[in-house]
Amino acid sequence: MDYLAGIRYDGTGDRRRYPYSIPALGCLGRGRLDFSAPVTFFVGENGTGKSTLLEAIAVACGFNPEGGSRDFFFSTRDTHSALSEHLTIVKRRTPKDGFFLRAESFYNTASFLDDTSTLARYGGVSLHAQSHGEAFLALVEHRFAGNGLYLLDEPEAALSPQRLMSLLVLIDRLVKQDSQLVIATHSPILMAYPQAEIWQFGEDGIRTVAYRETEHYFITRQFLEQPERMLRLLLSEEDA
Repeated sequence: MDYLAGIRYDGTGDRRRYPYSIPALGCLGRGRLDFSAPVTFFVGENGTGKSTLLEAIAVACGFNPEGGSRDFFFSTRDTHSALSEHLTIVKRRTPKDGFFLRAESFYNTASFLDDTSTLARYGGVSLHAQSHGEAFLALVEHRFAGNGLYLLDEPEAALSPQRLMSLLVLIDRLVKQDSQLVIATHSPILMAYPQAEIWQFGEDGIRTVAYRETEHYFITRQFLEQPERMLRLLLSEEDA
């Protein structure tokens, strides 16, 4: 699974400017980040740099910044940061397959696939003829061939809880097919994958945490166990 062994940041980005001003990304200048599991999750609050780093890794690995594989050349708007230019990708092996799947530009990816690929590559039905979640899962199930490096940015945006469990099954299948996945997510369902390493992004940098130490797990569990109490607290604070 060790296609992506680690990343190095050269430390030359202007810390006064985005994205180098994001605290979690500041720690990249202190050395190399190593990947040690078949699945790595990037977790943390909104704006902590998860998707920014994942996008930079994808571009540095040769993927289209809007999503797709290395032979996707479409561009609707050039908005990705220059962080990738400052990263060195450390590899041990070259994957046979790969894909960068991001929720916010999935429509553009689906359109490109419709124009350039056979329908058999993603289940025999146009991705635009399926719901957002169905299209996501169809692409993972039928296009991700194994022996690959797969980067997923917030896949939970398209999926119900039940479909998130379906994605867990597909992730496990890919791991068993000698694949590596790096996933930016807010989903405590996905984070529960047993062979994963979780990197938490925050004001103090990037650190590995156990599943039950994540804020996502703690807050979700607290809410589900006592929804009435949590709602009273939240709504009383709003009234105040």
